[in-house]
Amino acid sequence: HVQLVESGGGSVQGEGSLTLSCVGSGITYRDPCLGWLRQLPGKERETVATVDGYGGTRYANSVKGRFTIIRGKDHRSVTLQMADLKPDDTAMYYCAVRLNSGCPTRPADFSAWGQGTQVTVS
Repeated sequence: HVQLVESGGGSVQGEGSLTLSCVGSGITYRDPCLGWLRQLPGKERETVATVDGYGGTRYANSVKGRFTIIRGKDHRSVTLQMADLKPDDTAMYYCAVRLNSGCPTRPADFSAWGQGTQVTVS
């Protein structure tokens, strides 16, 4: 079965940086779309960044210019480099994968996601 394991969350002061990592296993789809989602306290989960099977990236407007998504060479791992962090970035961050064609913008359209890693910006 598909498993995604995130790491790298933590606490940081505003304008600081963090890098989140995700390692996937059990993924048989050749070039899946990988993404990072987040859920802010009291809000619905949102898609932060995605990288499609061709390496194309897309970002939520709120993180453009500050976050960078990078797919691993194995196409089964992905990192999220976060810079200039703001208190509004405080959330649980989830790695996600889509196991067929397309690279969704809606969190519900991903096939699987991990347990999440907490990011707190003060």
